[in-house]
Amino acid sequence: MEYIVLDLEWNQSNTGKEDAVEKLPFEIIEIGAIKLNKERVMVSEFNELIKPQVYHEMHKITSKLIHIQMQELERGRPFPEVGGDFVRWCGQEEQLFCTWGTLDLTELQRNMAYYEMPLLAPGPLPYLDVQKLFAIAYEERKIRRNLEYAIDFLHIEKDIPFHRAFSDAYYTAKILIRILEEHPEVVVNLSYDTFCPPKDRRDEVKAQFDTYVKYISREFKDKTEAFADKEVVSSKCYLCHRNLRKKIKWFSANGRHYYCVAYCEKHGYLKGKIRVRKAYDGGVYIVKTTKLIPKEEAEAIAARRDHAREVRKRHKHSKAGNAGE
Repeated sequence: MEYIVLDLEWNQSNTGKEDAVEKLPFEIIEIGAIKLNKERVMVSEFNELIKPQVYHEMHKITSKLIHIQMQELERGRPFPEVGGDFVRWCGQEEQLFCTWGTLDLTELQRNMAYYEMPLLAPGPLPYLDVQKLFAIAYEERKIRRNLEYAIDFLHIEKDIPFHRAFSDAYYTAKILIRILEEHPEVVVNLSYDTFCPPKDRRDEVKAQFDTYVKYISREFKDKTEAFADKEVVSSKCYLCHRNLRKKIKWFSANGRHYYCVAYCEKHGYLKGKIRVRKAYDGGVYIVKTTKLIPKEEAEAIAARRDHAREVRKRHKHSKAGNAGE
């Protein structure tokens, strides 16, 4: 097993969403990567700038953060050439991508799709989110630290500057090596890049971890079709695998995140959370997580549901009043 530790830098429209390209809101301008072998030794590097084809003015925040000038990028090669070389550099060995955070593989595949290149995988792509693994291994699970904090926490030497693709891949690789040495048990906590949702029901992801389970659905035409699917809205205890009756039915306060609470006689309250994600081609898919929670959290969710109901009721009455004027 080889580890491909990846980091990207990207640019975007400098004048706002109205000038952004819908299928490419973020254009990759630099790819940096480190390859670790199964002995956790750095054996190869990839580092290359990319000549912009879509956004020819550097976004002010991007320029300030990574200190790349457009003139420097103009000396690079177009993404299809660099991206193709990167895929060939990754090689044919069994490998696992590793990133700091959750965005890089999605944006890499979005750029590949824009140029009609073969994607990294036909469906959800398992990878290691080293930022998440650091939180599990060394701190409270929900705390997401920045890369430099983790380097300082682990007393790793800072021998090259931060905020460029190669340097951030290099430091992420250093952190991953420490995690593999000191807390190898946390590596079972895979993440999934879902730029390509499952093709059909047989390919849907059902992954169980130590404190929760994750379900990634196939693509649906729209949200209504998704919520008509029994698997999407079901509640099961992931410890005893029993179908459960909901104490709090699915509700949402924002139309994107949905919550429910079910109760298992043996294991207690379980919270379900659904996130509705848009697919690249315009459909939607569902990412659902289920985890055990204490009674107090179940009561807090009930209060959130009641508040959402009250807000909707006031909004409905307000619209009715305005229509009658």
